[in-house]
Amino acid sequence: MLYTTEVDGVPTLVAPTSGPMNVGLVFRVGQADETLPTHGITHLVEHLALHDSGLSDYHYNGATASVYTHFHMQGTEADVVTYLGKVCAGLRNLPMHRLETEKEILRTEARSRGGYPSMPLWRYGAQGYGLPSYPEWGLFRLRPDDLRSWVDSYFTRDNAVLWIAGNGVPAGLRLDLPGGARRPLPVPTSALPSTPAYFCGDDASVLHTAVVRRSTPARMYADVLERALYRELRQEGGLSYTASTSYDPRSDGYATVSAYADALPEKQGAVLGGFVDVLARMRLGRIEEHDLTSVRTKTLESLNHPEIEAARLPSHALNLLTGQPVSSAEQLRAEIVATTLDQVREVAVEAAGTALLQTPARAQADWAGFVEAPSTSTTVASGSRYTYVEDPQYALMVGADAVSVVQPESFQTVRYAECAAMLVWPDGARRLVGNDGIVVHLEPTLWHLNGAGLSVLDQAVHPSLHIPMPARDSEAIPKPDGAKKAGQARSSTAPVSGGRNVLEIVGMVLLGLLSGFFALIVLLFAIYMLTADKLESEDWATVACSGVGAAVFGVPLLLLVRARRKRRSR
Repeated sequence: MLYTTEVDGVPTLVAPTSGPMNVGLVFRVGQADETLPTHGITHLVEHLALHDSGLSDYHYNGATASVYTHFHMQGTEADVVTYLGKVCAGLRNLPMHRLETEKEILRTEARSRGGYPSMPLWRYGAQGYGLPSYPEWGLFRLRPDDLRSWVDSYFTRDNAVLWIAGNGVPAGLRLDLPGGARRPLPVPTSALPSTPAYFCGDDASVLHTAVVRRSTPARMYADVLERALYRELRQEGGLSYTASTSYDPRSDGYATVSAYADALPEKQGAVLGGFVDVLARMRLGRIEEHDLTSVRTKTLESLNHPEIEAARLPSHALNLLTGQPVSSAEQLRAEIVATTLDQVREVAVEAAGTALLQTPARAQADWAGFVEAPSTSTTVASGSRYTYVEDPQYALMVGADAVSVVQPESFQTVRYAECAAMLVWPDGARRLVGNDGIVVHLEPTLWHLNGAGLSVLDQAVHPSLHIPMPARDSEAIPKPDGAKKAGQARSSTAPVSGGRNVLEIVGMVLLGLLSGFFALIVLLFAIYMLTADKLESEDWATVACSGVGAAVFGVPLLLLVRARRKRRSR
């Protein structure tokens, strides 16, 4: 049976289990509490705190999510006491001698993980819940004092909850954490002027998210939606291999319902159409009773496990930490049984109103009632004008309160007062990221930009928002297209001498003249043969020899031309 106790001032949830003891120490701090210039600081603290655990016989791990950080382990009671003791000691005295090493490990981890999810950025912008869309750029500027201050604010006993799956609190367990305060959840931001909205992704898949009030009917709506998508796109249409959904509480009384379907490039239009059709049917209330019944039966079966309360301890701990209700399995079972079709239909309407759809590359969704999410700005900075090196139609406007890149049909503007961060390279490049996710990237090699223009940016953007980036190789610094093409031409033709180029041209001219001469003879004799009354054998021999001559000189000419074209296209 689930019960609550306390360990050294930390609220503790305990539920029995028949297997090895499992424990988790959860702190109310995550990526959404960071800013873009400090992004990665929580993850870095987590790694440093776990360093002393080293090579242990027990299984342990740490995780940093949007609003929480979780230290988990499985082992004997003695292992639990040792592990949690080391975590708390590591938090009180971070091993700063490992700082640069752990930064490199985190960069390696990010590289192995691949890309970043784009959906948070489009919904929330470059702040709060949108930060998972960005690299952990804070690793380039974080210093020991930054980490100590972060730990003092967030990693305290008053901002933590402990859960234990086992036979009670193990003897000798201590959580030596400093006092503090329970930290409130970040307030969600929005980069969307209106919803439902859509944006174009960079692959053939379809992704859809909606923010709804957290409830049991909302959780069941997500499962009903998965059944409908799977039936439409996999079973009946044969268009997708994967059609799935998820329900993720945001810990502030709301939850995100996500739906995903993959597609082959040639079928992405059909998948998008089928996906949108399913959403539209659910919004209109066309939800089948048998789908809800199947979801209800499956969910109730999952609650029949004899150790269900132990399995739900992590979610219980997060609910307690964020001020959400902690419901027992019996209470949840009653809510599932009481959920009606009309309640699920109400969630479908709510989800349709907050929807954000990622369409396959270059696919539109305005035909389905979705508004295109903004990728450009509505205002242009006023100030000094700098032109693009190769096209004066493109302008860089550097003003006292904003900077803009102006293109013939669009523009991007970042106001300094609404700048989330500015990346600074030693070679002069600057990248300003607005809170709304709009980016202005400046390469001095591509603009007629003087030092005064860069100085305005460096002084206008607060130093706390500057992120110093490592120096780049000269090859990585962009060059104007003309210079780039010239460099590629020199590279691709480096093994070929100038003398050889001249000889090729002379040879092509001679081959062209000779093949043309013999082709002309063939043409003249063909005309003669059409008008002559009688043809001699010598006439046929002349035509044949001339044809052979045209081929002998024409084929090498063709091969030479094709070889030169191939070299130029490299």
